[in-house]
Amino acid sequence: MSGELSRRALLRSGAGTLGMSALGRLAHADILSPDANAATRLKQFHYGDVQLLEGPMLEQFRANHTFFLALSEDSLLKPFRQRAGLPAPGQDMGGWYSWSDEFDPPNNMTGYVPGHSFGQYLSGLSRAYAITGDQPTRAKVHRLVTGFAQAITPKFYVNYPLPAYTFDKSNCGLIDAHQFAGDPNALPALARATDAVLPYLPAKALTRPEMAARPHPNIAYTWDESYTLPENFFLAYQRSGDKRYLALAQRFLLDKEYFDPLAAGDNVLPHKHAYSHVNALSSASQAYLVLGSEKHLRAARNGLGFVLAQSFATGGWGPNETFCEPGSGVLGSSLTTTHASFETPCGSYGHFKIARYLLRITADSRYGDSMEKVLFNTILGAKPIQPGGFSFYYSDYNDHGSKVYYPEPWPCCSGTFPQITADYGISSYFQSGQGIHVNLFVPSRLSWRQNGARFSLEQHTQYPHVSEIEMLINSERPESFAVLLRVPAWAGPQTSVSVNGRRTAVELRPGSFAPLRREWKDGDRIEYSIHMPLRLEAVDTQHPDTVALLHGPLTLFALNAPESRFTRAQLLAAKQQGQASPHWRVDSAAAPVSFSSFPAIRDQQYRLYHQVSA
Repeated sequence: MSGELSRRALLRSGAGTLGMSALGRLAHADILSPDANAATRLKQFHYGDVQLLEGPMLEQFRANHTFFLALSEDSLLKPFRQRAGLPAPGQDMGGWYSWSDEFDPPNNMTGYVPGHSFGQYLSGLSRAYAITGDQPTRAKVHRLVTGFAQAITPKFYVNYPLPAYTFDKSNCGLIDAHQFAGDPNALPALARATDAVLPYLPAKALTRPEMAARPHPNIAYTWDESYTLPENFFLAYQRSGDKRYLALAQRFLLDKEYFDPLAAGDNVLPHKHAYSHVNALSSASQAYLVLGSEKHLRAARNGLGFVLAQSFATGGWGPNETFCEPGSGVLGSSLTTTHASFETPCGSYGHFKIARYLLRITADSRYGDSMEKVLFNTILGAKPIQPGGFSFYYSDYNDHGSKVYYPEPWPCCSGTFPQITADYGISSYFQSGQGIHVNLFVPSRLSWRQNGARFSLEQHTQYPHVSEIEMLINSERPESFAVLLRVPAWAGPQTSVSVNGRRTAVELRPGSFAPLRREWKDGDRIEYSIHMPLRLEAVDTQHPDTVALLHGPLTLFALNAPESRFTRAQLLAAKQQGQASPHWRVDSAAAPVSFSSFPAIRDQQYRLYHQVSA
């Protein structure tokens, strides 16, 4: 890849979220051409530039890194070796991952997509190596790439229901092994893997109705997702310089049926599969970054705006993995009709990606607000993957909700879970011509060079259970730049910031990045306090008295209270049960009710939404 292409790709890659009111104001005026006003956009740091410190995010990342580092390489490679006619030692992993004659969708999903998540596990390990520098992780990545390359064959896709779906993940894993783990065999393997799958891909991206209209032996063959291919093909082109991948990326852009109407402001999401169509918005973002297509940027922004307009108070979306008809009240009705409210690791991964793309393109802090909401209310509450591949899949917002594992081993969410937790760090900070943008308030350390001088910014906080965030600057010499703090759109009027114990006069406007411009020197300290008022949020406009209780970005769930009823005043008088506690209490007319954040819930039954009176 040329130096200019590399520079432009670094300046322009990222993902995000805006409400429809904001989209109405921003739809046209600030659409940027690829090279216009680059200083106002944000650059993503490298994985190794950000280290998570002790806290729930680091705990989750470590658990996933340790789990996948320990997986049997023979078992991971077995589905590919079997189809290639090679010796295939190791145990079958089972579930979705291994070949099985029992596959009978939708009645029995055993053997659904053999090897489907291999590329995601490879990607997660490659990113983990980039973060940690752990040599056993790098060595495992290289061995897996070598084993996969030896087993590449077009035979793998014979009578395979979802060739685009599985190849897309293999593509991601191989380009990440190349980019983040320095594997010299990854790109040659990708070239051969692309040759193997091309005869089994359609001539263009197909919608699910178009898939269903083709002859197929069972319903699973109608679920392939060729419309998600462009993002990783664009990335493969940028990382390899091979124009074949650029042509393939353009070939599979779902323009007529999806991006064209979205760009024109037409909401075509209803009844579509939720996660894959949010994932496809990242392809639209890449089309803007690589091709300079303003149409695709409008599609990405409008599409995410439509998603946010029908999201739960947690930031989750897509009950039963499907988008709702606007104005139908289906979101509120789902609280009593399903326990499959939000496809959590997959949805969070897709949401973070599009949030980073759009945040970097626009520098609009409200995309960061969206990431924060999803982080603290969905993915941080996911149960860890169990031995045997049993994985947390759905967040349950039913009136009788609980946390359970998906019944089949190795579902899709087992693949996106290590990817999203590896992405926590690169989602927390960004850089621009002004300085450093602090997007997520999490225990972490950013290291970078400012005008050639080594700097670090270290966050210490128990946010969002407390409102205070402390940031320490370390540097080898003083330098002038800005530290820009995200001020959430919901932030209350008592939000404040001090530097070295002195209150600053900077404007802390909700829904913006507030710039602290000064000469920063070693030992400088920022104290940021975000006023987090309690508030209520209705599930949708058709159910205005069905509300969730929020404290700042945090959604609170009632424990063991499936029939709880409150007045609005009672909910807004909730009391936190101790400093930095994830537990709250609401006094109702009948009895006190305990509330908790989603990550603090274990095996209790819980309820997100409540019927309220005035």
